[in-house]
Amino acid sequence: MHEPSRQIRSGSPHEGALWGAIRHHGLLPDKVIVSDGANRFWVGTHALYWVYAERLVHALIPTTATQRRAIAVTRTLIWWFYADLKAWVRVPCPKRARALRARFDRIFRRPTGALMLDRLLARLHRHKAALLRVLERPEILLHTNGSENDIRACVTKRKISGGTMSEAGRTARDAMLGLMRACAKLGLTFFRYLGDRLGIPDGVAVAPLPDLVRKATTA
Repeated sequence: MHEPSRQIRSGSPHEGALWGAIRHHGLLPDKVIVSDGANRFWVGTHALYWVYAERLVHALIPTTATQRRAIAVTRTLIWWFYADLKAWVRVPCPKRARALRARFDRIFRRPTGALMLDRLLARLHRHKAALLRVLERPEILLHTNGSENDIRACVTKRKISGGTMSEAGRTARDAMLGLMRACAKLGLTFFRYLGDRLGIPDGVAVAPLPDLVRKATTA
């Protein structure tokens, strides 16, 4: 059985510097960073989303029927646990939180008879605090679907065009895609927003984007 090579390290200098600037200015003091374990996002108070754990188990390559069964059972236990964790978020309860922590230990400390699976489970268990961060902060998400959807357009554009030719091109692409996503979340037609900023008259004035964001967040 082969284990995927994946290590969790401290955040990269760029993300670390960005997070340091945010904290220096007193912004987002209670923010929890939820990620898939990528080292560049390992900053601040951190939480791992659960597909991260299941994905690593799923990526193992069994070589015997015993290993195949061990992986299948472990994945089932993880998904059952994830379903109960989602149910707990809807109705938080300290007593059930303690039970979930104990159940986490049973899942990730149980001997499976498959050496590489046991090693992977032990490694995941060392990240118990990040995987169970939601038990301390039930308001955070258990997944990163929103942020992944936000960057999907950028990834698709990069795959189609093969990237940009210059730093200015990258900046322009990211700015336009960011504006498109912001307008979509605000229920604003991007072309109407762009037309207003370019002075193309259509009879409808569009407020500054920061004002629209503040209005949406306080509504």
